[in-house]
Amino acid sequence: MKRCLDDVYPDAHCELDFTTPLELLVAVVLSAQTTDVRVNLVTPALFKRYRTAADYAGADRTELEEYLRSTGFYRAKANSVMGLGAALVERFDGEVPNKLEDLVTLPGVGRKTANVVLGNAFDVPGITVDTHFGRLVRRWGWTAEEDPVKVEHVVGELIPRKEWTMLSHRVIFHGRRVCHAKKPACGACPLARDCPSYGTGPTGFEEAAKLVKGVEKDHILAMAAPR
Repeated sequence: MKRCLDDVYPDAHCELDFTTPLELLVAVVLSAQTTDVRVNLVTPALFKRYRTAADYAGADRTELEEYLRSTGFYRAKANSVMGLGAALVERFDGEVPNKLEDLVTLPGVGRKTANVVLGNAFDVPGITVDTHFGRLVRRWGWTAEEDPVKVEHVVGELIPRKEWTMLSHRVIFHGRRVCHAKKPACGACPLARDCPSYGTGPTGFEEAAKLVKGVEKDHILAMAAPR
């Protein structure tokens, strides 16, 4: 299944736009309860206005909230990024740390966020257990664990460490494009042959094909088409 994911999504990547570790950290915090697409609409202006951890720490709350309003929960998110900025300035000289044990001490940063930052900003392998990742690995029978930390450790035992970051991207891509929560596109899934949950969604190719999303749709359908 892992090799199939490699073939289906060779170019999988973090779908949040960023150029620095700080930008990625802020973007991941803002992505809670909203889409990466929405965050990417907000961050160009945000990152132009707030360039350093000190900028966030010293931000005018009302102004910052306006930048974040369309992401939802904007007051809580303003609190989070201001707190992040302050913690980075106070404890890490304004720089984003590159160790998991340091990242998770920052306000609003859990293992999921830390692993996204490590894998994509610092090339430190990490498994990102978001809702898509957890749902899929349970559907596939890789683990029955519900707790994200336990899921991370179990899958980490199955897959070589150097593959962790790309595996995370590919599983998340598959969850967004094919293996949907309520109605997975089973009949148009390249992994169908090996999936113990095959049949959770429609199994007819034509019906399932309508459920596949993303710019990779034609590639996915070509790999899954009946032969």
